[in-house]
Amino acid sequence: MHLTDRQARIVEVARMTGRVLVEDLATQFSVTPQTIRKDLNDLCEADVLNRIHGGATFPRSIENMRYEARRQIAAVEKQAIGEAAAALIPDGASLFINIGTTTEAVGEALAAHKDLMVITNNINVANRLRVVDDIEVVIAGGVVRQSDGGIVGEAAVDFIRQFKVDYAVIGASAIDHDGALLDYDFREVKVAQAIIANARHVILVADSTKFERTAPVRIAQISQVHTFITDACQSELIRDLCHQTNVALIETATADAATHASSFV
Repeated sequence: MHLTDRQARIVEVARMTGRVLVEDLATQFSVTPQTIRKDLNDLCEADVLNRIHGGATFPRSIENMRYEARRQIAAVEKQAIGEAAAALIPDGASLFINIGTTTEAVGEALAAHKDLMVITNNINVANRLRVVDDIEVVIAGGVVRQSDGGIVGEAAVDFIRQFKVDYAVIGASAIDHDGALLDYDFREVKVAQAIIANARHVILVADSTKFERTAPVRIAQISQVHTFITDACQSELIRDLCHQTNVALIETATADAATHASSFV
């Protein structure tokens, strides 16, 4: 689903407040309630929002939204996170990139790099970078999920274990208050764990909406990554965990994020 400017703004309001009402939105955007109802119906059919009487709510439960809908959430923030992560990776490096809309933003930002070896279980990343002359793309084998083009399963895990790379770029569907990185699919988690175990420097990329969600399967603890890049970390518990475990915290919403990164390594 391609979101109109108004629909994208509605989603952002819902993300910030948790709930939007038809009458309020009609007033805010100077349109009729019927127009807003159509916007909300479209967003709910795409699983971006959940319909309620008189409005809609932003998903905060364990349900996983459809891939195209997830790409639209915090798209600007994901782009900034992707650029910040790419800035940490030098030319000539080898790296893993796993499944996720934020990790795909990193892949997009890496397109200007030279002499990279990118190993991925993300078909979308592979398809974007395969046309870049100076980047060698190696793709994992295994079961391809129809929902998002992710390659999962034991074959993908065994493939990842053949490598030892300089960097890993991983995402998470949710980040718990105790620093647990969580996801929905245990098969995907197995691949992510193999990626973490076989990289010298692990970069976690996740926008701030991941603090508001939950998921049932544990990937790892935040202490197992070296750098955490997000648009904004409003959780003091996570900040403290990063400080205590020497995880570099980079917030892209902070002016001159590279200068103000909280680096403890």
